Amino acid sequence: MWNRVLNGLNWLLVANLFFVLASFGWFATAVVGRSLNVNLGLETWYQLWTPVFQPALGILMAGALAIGGLRWVSNKVGGIRSP
Repeated sequence: MWNRVLNGLNWLLVANLFFVLASFGWFATAVVGRSLNVNLGLETWYQLWTPVFQPALGILMAGALAIGGLRWVSNKVGGIRSP
């Protein structure tokens, strides 16, 4: 059962990682566009920073720590059960 839960959490974290990478790509593209005087949505990105991108980064970091901790506990408990 734990493996299904951990695999589900891993899948959600991978999806979140790709969202964070895509948002960084949007940011980098918009900054280059700003330097070329082309509007590629940098102001929109700034408006979405606090309500969307910061929580996504926080979830990614907290999830990575949680998955690591759960795997460590799972390995310790599994080691105790089977000698």
